[in-house]
Amino acid sequence: MSRLKFTKMVGAGNDFVVIDTRLSVIGVRLSLPKLACALCERKTGVGADGALVLEKSKKADFKMRIFNADGSEAEMCGNGLRCAVLHAGKKRKVKIETMAGMYEAEITGKNRVRIKMAGPKDLKKDLCIIVNGRAIKVNYIDTGVPHAVIFVEGLDKIDVDNIGRGIRYHDEFKPRGTNVDFVEIIDDTSIRMRTYERGVEGETLACGTGAVASAIISVIGYRLSVIGINVHTKGGILKVYFKKDGSKVKDVYLEGEAKIVYKGEVDYVFRFNGSNRNTI
Repeated sequence: MSRLKFTKMVGAGNDFVVIDTRLSVIGVRLSLPKLACALCERKTGVGADGALVLEKSKKADFKMRIFNADGSEAEMCGNGLRCAVLHAGKKRKVKIETMAGMYEAEITGKNRVRIKMAGPKDLKKDLCIIVNGRAIKVNYIDTGVPHAVIFVEGLDKIDVDNIGRGIRYHDEFKPRGTNVDFVEIIDDTSIRMRTYERGVEGETLACGTGAVASAIISVIGYRLSVIGINVHTKGGILKVYFKKDGSKVKDVYLEGEAKIVYKGEVDYVFRFNGSNRNTI
Protein backbone atom coordinates (compact mmCIF):
# COMPACT_ATOMS: atom_id res chain seq x y z
CA MET A 1 0.00 0.00 0.00
CA SER A 2 1.35 3.45 -0.95
CA ARG A 3 2.17 5.82 1.87
CA LEU A 4 2.50 9.58 1.95
CA LYS A 5 5.14 11.24 4.14
CA PHE A 6 4.24 14.44 5.98
CA THR A 7 5.59 16.80 8.63
CA LYS A 8 3.37 18.44 11.25
CA MET A 9 4.58 21.98 11.96
CA VAL A 10 3.45 24.99 13.95
CA GLY A 11 4.21 28.68 13.51
CA ALA A 12 3.11 30.96 16.35
CA GLY A 13 0.06 28.80 16.94
CA ASN A 14 -0.93 28.18 13.30
CA ASP A 15 -0.48 24.47 12.61
CA PHE A 16 0.18 22.90 9.23
CA VAL A 17 0.65 19.56 7.53
CA VAL A 18 3.64 19.88 5.19
CA ILE A 19 3.87 17.68 2.09
CA ASP A 20 7.21 18.00 0.29
CA THR A 21 6.70 16.72 -3.26
CA ARG A 22 10.42 17.14 -3.89
CA LEU A 23 10.97 14.25 -1.49
CA SER A 24 7.68 12.33 -1.50
CA VAL A 25 5.94 11.70 -4.81
CA ILE A 26 2.18 12.35 -4.90
CA GLY A 27 0.05 10.36 -7.32
CA VAL A 28 -0.88 12.43 -10.37
CA ARG A 29 -4.57 11.54 -9.95
CA LEU A 30 -4.62 12.81 -6.39
CA SER A 31 -6.70 15.95 -5.77
CA LEU A 32 -4.71 18.37 -3.61
CA PRO A 33 -7.83 20.20 -2.34
CA LYS A 34 -9.38 16.90 -1.23
CA LEU A 35 -6.06 15.80 0.24
CA ALA A 36 -5.89 19.02 2.27
CA CYS A 37 -9.45 18.57 3.57
CA ALA A 38 -8.71 15.01 4.67
CA LEU A 39 -5.36 15.77 6.28
CA CYS A 40 -6.56 18.91 8.08
CA GLU A 41 -9.66 17.25 9.58
CA ARG A 42 -8.98 17.23 13.33
CA LYS A 43 -11.15 14.23 14.20
CA THR A 44 -10.38 11.86 11.33
CA GLY A 45 -7.15 13.24 9.87
CA VAL A 46 -3.86 14.65 11.12
CA GLY A 47 -5.49 17.95 12.10
CA ALA A 48 -4.29 21.40 10.99
CA ASP A 49 -5.28 24.91 9.93
CA GLY A 50 -3.89 24.22 6.47
CA ALA A 51 -1.74 22.04 4.24
CA LEU A 52 1.53 23.29 2.74
CA VAL A 53 2.61 21.63 -0.50
CA LEU A 54 6.26 22.22 -1.44
CA GLU A 55 7.22 21.82 -5.08
CA LYS A 56 10.28 22.35 -7.28
CA SER A 57 10.65 25.81 -8.80
CA LYS A 58 12.64 27.13 -11.75
CA LYS A 59 12.49 30.65 -10.32
CA ALA A 60 13.29 30.08 -6.64
CA ASP A 61 14.67 27.56 -4.15
CA PHE A 62 11.19 26.02 -3.98
CA LYS A 63 7.52 26.77 -4.51
CA MET A 64 4.95 26.75 -1.71
CA ARG A 65 1.23 26.19 -2.23
CA ILE A 66 -1.12 26.67 0.73
CA PHE A 67 -4.46 24.90 0.97
CA ASN A 68 -6.90 25.89 3.70
CA ALA A 69 -8.69 23.32 5.81
CA ASP A 70 -11.75 23.62 3.55
CA GLY A 71 -9.67 22.73 0.48
CA SER A 72 -9.53 26.23 -0.99
CA GLU A 73 -6.12 27.41 -2.17
CA ALA A 74 -4.82 30.68 -0.72
CA GLU A 75 -2.37 33.03 -2.37
CA MET A 76 -0.06 33.27 0.61
CA CYS A 77 0.30 32.47 4.33
CA GLY A 78 2.95 34.21 6.44
CA ASN A 79 3.16 31.65 9.22
CA GLY A 80 2.95 28.82 6.70
CA LEU A 81 5.81 30.32 4.72
CA ARG A 82 7.99 30.50 7.83
CA CYS A 83 7.26 26.83 8.54
CA ALA A 84 8.09 25.90 4.94
CA VAL A 85 11.44 27.70 5.17
CA LEU A 86 12.36 25.91 8.39
CA HIS A 87 11.29 22.59 6.87
CA ALA A 88 13.48 23.17 3.81
CA GLY A 89 16.28 24.08 6.20
CA LYS A 90 19.34 23.43 4.01
CA LYS A 91 20.07 27.12 3.40
CA ARG A 92 19.93 30.03 5.83
CA LYS A 93 18.63 32.40 3.15
CA VAL A 94 16.10 31.24 0.55
CA LYS A 95 13.77 32.53 -2.13
CA ILE A 96 10.25 31.08 -2.32
CA GLU A 97 7.71 31.17 -5.13
CA THR A 98 4.03 31.56 -4.15
CA MET A 99 0.77 32.44 -5.88
CA ALA A 100 1.18 35.95 -4.42
CA GLY A 101 4.67 36.36 -5.88
CA MET A 102 8.28 35.81 -4.83
CA TYR A 103 9.40 36.02 -1.21
CA GLU A 104 12.79 36.08 0.49
CA ALA A 105 13.35 34.49 3.88
CA GLU A 106 16.10 33.97 6.41
CA ILE A 107 16.52 31.59 9.34
CA THR A 108 17.62 34.04 12.07
CA GLY A 109 18.06 31.62 14.98
CA LYS A 110 16.94 28.30 16.36
CA ASN A 111 13.32 27.88 15.25
CA ARG A 112 13.09 31.54 14.17
CA VAL A 113 12.40 32.68 10.61
CA ARG A 114 12.09 36.16 9.12
CA ILE A 115 10.18 36.75 5.87
CA LYS A 116 10.44 39.79 3.63
CA MET A 117 6.79 40.40 2.84
CA ALA A 118 5.26 41.96 -0.24
CA GLY A 119 4.31 45.61 0.05
CA PRO A 120 0.69 46.14 1.11
CA LYS A 121 -1.90 47.24 -1.43
CA ASP A 122 -5.55 48.23 -1.80
CA LEU A 123 -5.65 50.11 1.52
CA LYS A 124 -9.13 51.38 2.37
CA LYS A 125 -9.47 53.19 5.70
CA ASP A 126 -12.53 53.64 7.88
CA LEU A 127 -15.08 51.65 5.89
CA CYS A 128 -18.43 51.49 7.66
CA ILE A 129 -20.33 48.24 7.15
CA ILE A 130 -23.44 46.77 8.77
CA VAL A 131 -23.05 43.34 10.39
CA ASN A 132 -25.91 41.73 12.31
CA GLY A 133 -27.68 45.09 12.42
CA ARG A 134 -24.65 46.85 13.90
CA ALA A 135 -22.41 49.46 12.25
CA ILE A 136 -18.74 48.44 12.35
CA LYS A 137 -15.75 50.50 11.20
CA VAL A 138 -13.14 48.41 9.40
CA ASN A 139 -9.86 49.04 7.61
CA TYR A 140 -9.11 46.92 4.55
CA ILE A 141 -5.63 46.00 3.32
CA ASP A 142 -4.06 43.26 1.19
CA THR A 143 -0.81 41.87 2.61
CA GLY A 144 -0.61 38.93 0.22
CA VAL A 145 -4.17 37.97 1.12
CA PRO A 146 -7.08 40.28 2.04
CA HIS A 147 -7.59 41.45 5.62
CA ALA A 148 -10.21 43.59 7.37
CA VAL A 149 -8.78 45.13 10.56
CA ILE A 150 -11.10 46.25 13.37
CA PHE A 151 -9.88 48.09 16.47
CA VAL A 152 -11.66 47.10 19.67
CA GLU A 153 -11.55 47.44 23.44
CA GLY A 154 -11.93 44.33 25.57
CA LEU A 155 -10.51 41.94 22.97
CA ASP A 156 -11.12 38.86 25.13
CA LYS A 157 -14.88 39.52 25.12
CA ILE A 158 -15.22 39.77 21.33
CA ASP A 159 -17.32 37.08 19.62
CA VAL A 160 -14.69 36.48 16.93
CA ASP A 161 -16.49 33.63 15.15
CA ASN A 162 -19.88 35.34 14.90
CA ILE A 163 -18.76 38.87 14.03
CA GLY A 164 -15.82 37.63 11.97
CA ARG A 165 -18.07 35.43 9.84
CA GLY A 166 -20.38 38.35 9.12
CA ILE A 167 -17.49 40.53 7.95
CA ARG A 168 -15.73 37.72 6.07
CA TYR A 169 -18.81 37.17 3.83
CA HIS A 170 -19.95 40.81 3.65
CA ASP A 171 -20.89 42.17 0.23
CA GLU A 172 -18.17 44.84 0.57
CA PHE A 173 -15.49 42.14 0.22
CA LYS A 174 -17.01 39.91 -2.46
CA PRO A 175 -16.10 37.86 -4.39
CA ARG A 176 -12.87 36.91 -2.57
CA GLY A 177 -14.07 37.49 0.96
CA THR A 178 -11.60 38.55 3.62
CA ASN A 179 -9.77 37.48 6.73
CA VAL A 180 -10.79 39.48 9.80
CA ASP A 181 -8.43 40.77 12.49
CA PHE A 182 -9.64 42.21 15.81
CA VAL A 183 -6.95 44.43 17.33
CA GLU A 184 -6.43 46.03 20.72
CA ILE A 185 -3.63 48.57 21.25
CA ILE A 186 -1.33 47.79 24.21
CA ASP A 187 1.24 50.60 23.86
CA ASP A 188 3.20 52.36 21.12
CA THR A 189 5.13 49.21 20.18
CA SER A 190 2.65 46.41 20.96
CA ILE A 191 -0.81 45.23 19.96
CA ARG A 192 -3.00 42.19 20.66
CA MET A 193 -4.76 40.41 17.80
CA ARG A 194 -7.39 37.72 17.27
CA THR A 195 -8.17 36.48 13.76
CA TYR A 196 -11.10 34.90 11.96
CA GLU A 197 -9.39 33.11 9.10
CA ARG A 198 -10.90 32.69 5.65
CA GLY A 199 -10.77 29.06 4.55
CA VAL A 200 -10.47 27.79 8.11
CA GLU A 201 -13.82 29.50 8.77
CA GLY A 202 -13.14 30.17 12.40
CA GLU A 203 -10.68 31.69 14.83
CA THR A 204 -7.06 30.56 14.63
CA LEU A 205 -4.34 30.99 17.24
CA ALA A 206 -2.38 33.33 14.97
CA CYS A 207 -2.10 34.68 11.43
CA GLY A 208 1.13 35.98 9.89
CA THR A 209 -0.36 38.11 7.12
CA GLY A 210 -2.93 39.32 9.67
CA ALA A 211 -0.14 40.39 12.03
CA VAL A 212 1.42 42.40 9.19
CA ALA A 213 -1.93 43.95 8.25
CA SER A 214 -2.74 44.83 11.86
CA ALA A 215 0.70 46.32 12.52
CA ILE A 216 0.60 48.50 9.41
CA ILE A 217 -2.93 49.77 10.09
CA SER A 218 -1.99 50.44 13.73
CA VAL A 219 0.96 52.60 12.69
CA ILE A 220 -1.06 54.44 10.05
CA GLY A 221 -4.12 54.95 12.25
CA TYR A 222 -2.61 55.31 15.71
CA ARG A 223 0.95 56.44 14.93
CA LEU A 224 2.60 53.56 16.73
CA SER A 225 6.36 53.09 16.44
CA VAL A 226 7.55 51.91 13.02
CA ILE A 227 10.78 50.49 14.44
CA GLY A 228 9.02 47.24 15.17
CA ILE A 229 5.58 46.16 16.35
CA ASN A 230 5.09 43.20 18.70
CA VAL A 231 1.87 41.43 17.74
CA HIS A 232 0.58 39.30 20.61
CA THR A 233 -1.62 36.39 19.53
CA LYS A 234 -2.98 33.38 21.38
CA GLY A 235 -0.24 31.31 19.76
CA GLY A 236 2.71 33.58 20.53
CA ILE A 237 4.35 36.87 19.62
CA LEU A 238 5.11 37.89 16.05
CA LYS A 239 7.41 40.80 15.21
CA VAL A 240 6.60 43.09 12.28
CA TYR A 241 9.12 45.58 10.90
CA PHE A 242 8.67 48.08 8.10
CA LYS A 243 9.59 51.56 6.92
CA LYS A 244 7.12 54.35 6.31
CA ASP A 245 7.93 56.84 3.56
CA GLY A 246 5.20 59.44 3.65
CA SER A 247 2.01 57.56 2.84
CA LYS A 248 3.92 54.55 1.49
CA VAL A 249 4.95 51.43 3.42
CA LYS A 250 8.02 49.47 2.29
CA ASP A 251 10.60 46.90 3.45
CA VAL A 252 8.04 44.86 5.40
CA TYR A 253 9.33 41.91 7.46
CA LEU A 254 7.57 39.28 9.55
CA GLU A 255 9.56 37.33 12.14
CA GLY A 256 8.57 34.66 14.63
CA GLU A 257 8.91 31.11 15.84
CA ALA A 258 8.36 28.01 13.72
CA LYS A 259 8.98 24.44 14.73
CA ILE A 260 8.55 20.83 13.72
CA VAL A 261 6.08 18.95 15.93
CA TYR A 262 6.52 15.49 14.44
CA LYS A 263 6.91 13.54 11.18
CA GLY A 264 4.74 10.68 9.98
CA GLU A 265 3.18 8.75 7.12
CA VAL A 266 -0.41 8.10 6.06
CA ASP A 267 -1.87 5.41 3.80
CA TYR A 268 -3.62 6.36 0.56
CA VAL A 269 -6.99 5.28 1.93
CA PHE A 270 -8.52 8.71 2.55
CA ARG A 271 -11.79 9.78 0.98
CA PHE A 272 -9.64 11.98 -1.31
CA ASN A 273 -8.68 9.07 -3.56
CA GLY A 274 -12.26 8.31 -4.50
CA SER A 275 -12.79 5.67 -1.83
CA ASN A 276 -15.65 5.85 0.65
CA ARG A 277 -13.22 4.87 3.37
CA ASN A 278 -12.30 7.65 5.75
CA THR A 279 -9.37 6.29 7.69
CA ILE A 280 -5.63 6.82 7.91
